[in-house]
Amino acid sequence: MVQRIVVATHNRGKIREIEHILADEMGSAAARFEFITSEDAGLPDPRETGITFQENALLKARDAAQRTGLPAMADDSGLIVDVMGNAPGILSARWSGAHGDDSANNALLLAQLADIPGTRRSARFRCACALVVPHDDGAGNNGGKGSGAAEYTEYVETGEMPGRIALSPRGSNGFGYDPLFVPDDQGCVTDQQREQNNGQPLTSAQMSPEQKDAISHRGAAIRAMAAHFAELA
Repeated sequence: MVQRIVVATHNRGKIREIEHILADEMGSAAARFEFITSEDAGLPDPRETGITFQENALLKARDAAQRTGLPAMADDSGLIVDVMGNAPGILSARWSGAHGDDSANNALLLAQLADIPGTRRSARFRCACALVVPHDDGAGNNGGKGSGAAEYTEYVETGEMPGRIALSPRGSNGFGYDPLFVPDDQGCVTDQQREQNNGQPLTSAQMSPEQKDAISHRGAAIRAMAAHFAELA
């Protein structure tokens, strides 16, 4: 039996990341899960009123689980730049004003760091991933709209990817700040990739999805969450 899970996002790139990572961690058992976006489920976007990544991830997952009666997953991820006092942080996706405008967010970040030398552009991506699982209350209610009687099990896992901000964008893979972020961990990079990049470290956007997933903040959080998915399977 396939278990449908709502992922509180409109970003199908996140769905693909989740599927790739769980397939690596769980093997054939990952095929038991079907992931749909909140857009697929016709859900409104809840207000992200939390002040931490963990709070916002739980807020979004709880809302989706309560509205659909399905297990729901959400992450809240962001870029933390040390010299900027840990900004953009939870405001990463709307740093330039409009939510999800990657080009504008990248351009603003580069402008703000224009006078900062490469040696002081240390940063890290952080992710909090939440899974909220509704349980049948014995009367047929499983958290669907209007039942109001379900109980929930909640899990939260976190992950980080340290690195630095490049002087200019490079690469076309990924999304968000990937073209600007140079991970410290370059162990997955091939000799051919290094040669093609003139010996310079790669940005996240220059890596393949598989390479990025192996070291990413979201990858770390989802891999930690895989054990909880195993309990659902």
